[in-house]
Amino acid sequence: MIPKVLTTKLVEIYLYVCEKFEKELKFSCQRFTNNNNPEFTDQEIMTIYLFVISQENHYQIKRIYRFADVYLRSWFPKLPSYAAFNFRINRLSEAFRLLTESLLHEFKPVECLADQSLIDSMPIITCSGKRQGKVAPELTDKGYCSTKSLYYYGLRLHALGFRHIDHLPFPEQIVLTPASANDLNVFKDDWSGICNRTFYGDKIYYNVDYFNNLARTQNSVMLTPVKAVKNQSIWEKQFNKAADDLFSKAISSIRQPIEALFHWLIEKTDFQRANKVRSGNGLLVHVFGKLAAAFIYLIFNS
Repeated sequence: MIPKVLTTKLVEIYLYVCEKFEKELKFSCQRFTNNNNPEFTDQEIMTIYLFVISQENHYQIKRIYRFADVYLRSWFPKLPSYAAFNFRINRLSEAFRLLTESLLHEFKPVECLADQSLIDSMPIITCSGKRQGKVAPELTDKGYCSTKSLYYYGLRLHALGFRHIDHLPFPEQIVLTPASANDLNVFKDDWSGICNRTFYGDKIYYNVDYFNNLARTQNSVMLTPVKAVKNQSIWEKQFNKAADDLFSKAISSIRQPIEALFHWLIEKTDFQRANKVRSGNGLLVHVFGKLAAAFIYLIFNS
């Protein structure tokens, strides 16, 4: 059994999942077999996954199942074997992606600044760069994380978040790419069409010619810390040093909350480490399922 306060959370999560499932999620995981109406439903699987991660801080599928088997049997009497549970949850990767998308669209705080965005990326690691990555080769490759000074195999998560003063930014869009993808190229492909926006990024987004053109065509600007100019003389560096340092410090302080958002996601779901994943669908469940669990926690505990 679980405490009464948690039973309320369990029911709230289940009702929300059922509502979203009937409206849109069911179309992403329809069955065209004789077993198209199983006793243990996909809604129950998603509820268990989201509840145990968000409320009980168990992150691995095996631990999630064990908790459900011991403490949630009275709520889910048709809970199948671990192998069946694991197999079926991996079929719900698209449902978790759509659920994450709905959470981000439906629960945006009204205090967010719609004309200012913070942008950054973080690694999702399936294995060290010293080894040969074999998990989900159709989704992953080898990349480098400058923050951790680490070569790794896996994905890179790119987040565009509305600025929310004195709070964590609220993600507007999330893009997954192989680990080797360049952040600036991802911006050009996915977010260069956004108009009337001020973006705050780190030095990797520093490209004067490109963003001058973006300012003319889209009325959007990118502000980053000042990047050293190649072959610039010592005199020029020293002449602008005080102004450049102040500007860089101001931009860094504004964009720091998106780094805090990544740290919060890692703390709440441990989704940066994907070394237990063994398939492409499992990797997508690992990412989007844990993102959904994090925002379920944020929404249902606010």
